[in-house]
Amino acid sequence: DSSEEEEYVVEKVLDRRVVKGRVEFLLKWKGFSNDDNTWEPEENLDCPDLIAEYMQKHKEKEEKKKETKRKSTSEASGDSEERATKRKKEEGEKARGFGRGLQPERIIGATDSSGELMFLMKWKNSDEADLVPSKEANVKCPQVVISFYEERLTWHSYPTEEEEKKEEEKKD
Repeated sequence: DSSEEEEYVVEKVLDRRVVKGRVEFLLKWKGFSNDDNTWEPEENLDCPDLIAEYMQKHKEKEEKKKETKRKSTSEASGDSEERATKRKKEEGEKARGFGRGLQPERIIGATDSSGELMFLMKWKNSDEADLVPSKEANVKCPQVVISFYEERLTWHSYPTEEEEKKEEEKKD
């Protein structure tokens, strides 16, 4: 009878992970230290109540995390959000950038002051220019973007050997 497998009793489910599509739980075994905790595949386990208890606690933790994240972000950006909505109302919910449905004419300038590269776009048949993300412009009007960069290219030319000789002769 001693060849029979010893039955280990799960004291607590400590964690959950998915490895290659298989759910595994980190288990604390009754009568053993934390050094003996092991990851076991869900299908090998016979402790549905402990798993359910772990999942319930874990779900509550996740919900609390989400709530605190939501609270802190809305508190932090609350006043700027209010300002943005006031500004929108003043502008009469005007569309910006490509949302205006206008054809881009050319890029007047560029800035990365917002942390993202933005182009100041001049639109065909409009006096009003506005900022658009470079990522969007690169896709929606690549030729306009290329023209902008080409206009600003500076070439550094180096004198040919003949020109250098002439310069040297002038000095002498």
